[in-house]
Amino acid sequence: MREPVDLRRQRILAAVQARGTARVRDLADELQVSVVTVRRDVEELTREGRLSRGHGVVRSTLAAEEAPSEVAGAAAGDRVAVVVPVRHSYLTEALHGARTVLEDAGVRMALHLAPQASGAERPLVERALADGAHGLLIAPRWRGRAEEEADHEWLAALGVPTVLMERRPWRGSALHALDSVCSDHWYGAHLAVEHLVGLGHRRIVFATRHDSPTARSLRAAFAEIAEAHPMVEQWAWTLVAPEAGADGPYAADETAELPALMRKVGATAMVLHGDVDALMIVQRLAEEAVRVPQDCSVVAYDDVVAGLGSPPLTAVSPPKTEVGRTAAELLLQRLSEAPGSRPGRRVELLPRLMVRGSTDRPTDCPTDHSIA
Repeated sequence: MREPVDLRRQRILAAVQARGTARVRDLADELQVSVVTVRRDVEELTREGRLSRGHGVVRSTLAAEEAPSEVAGAAAGDRVAVVVPVRHSYLTEALHGARTVLEDAGVRMALHLAPQASGAERPLVERALADGAHGLLIAPRWRGRAEEEADHEWLAALGVPTVLMERRPWRGSALHALDSVCSDHWYGAHLAVEHLVGLGHRRIVFATRHDSPTARSLRAAFAEIAEAHPMVEQWAWTLVAPEAGADGPYAADETAELPALMRKVGATAMVLHGDVDALMIVQRLAEEAVRVPQDCSVVAYDDVVAGLGSPPLTAVSPPKTEVGRTAAELLLQRLSEAPGSRPGRRVELLPRLMVRGSTDRPTDCPTDHSIA
């Protein structure tokens, strides 16, 4: 016999008020009804002012002073620590995405900024856990492989749900099974190369950082893609700036000045990581009478401020906000279930290419119909 609607809604209300917050899917499982049914009931209870809704989560509107003491105590400790490097504009959008999801779920976010020093994240994490954090979102700086390896053991042994943001531990490491949400930077590199090759560029210089996991992934991706691409005749890689490398030593060409390397390769296009370095290099090219895009097409990687350049830079845009949102959603899921009840997840989100004024056909490239 089907349960009366009013009784079901009273059960939903009681369950949410007992916990302070509840996931819609969990309520559906407990009541043995569909998620759609619970959403419909929650919408009605929200209209009546008895519940409030978030991103897949329901919160009680019962005033704090009216709530049972055990509910108030649980809410006080219901917080997530977020640890990211200081002065890292790329992660600002990821933080915004994570914050939106956590606030909608009624979970407090405590932000900790790691200084630019090796091992800076560990004391911040330990302090956050001592302060009562129940879960962790973290993007360690990891300037070099040795720094990353030094963090693996203690991060793997934290004992609280943890999700890495924009960090992908190498295969077989102690962190291999840790939850992570990352942009697919191989695909981002693929988008940049295909865009330039499609315009007719055959000789390309890649200038990237090499002092983060993203930077190292990008270098490897560009090398793999360019080496295998049948339409890339010649390519070279160099550090985008002298201070952008951590794992040297590097060969002479890998620290070469970009204008000189361009001439050596005969390059008509460059891909530069990240935005600020790309904008600085475009200014430098202008000082050497190299016009963008007439003499050299430029693609930036990150798309934080690339669109503000003169000309605005075509850029690969990783889904920064979605990385934060997805990481927070995954962490909330882990916080609501028994430890080890589901396998670890390594989520990859695809970047997009934002085409602007810094890329065009090389001056000696034939038109579309002449190619055919």
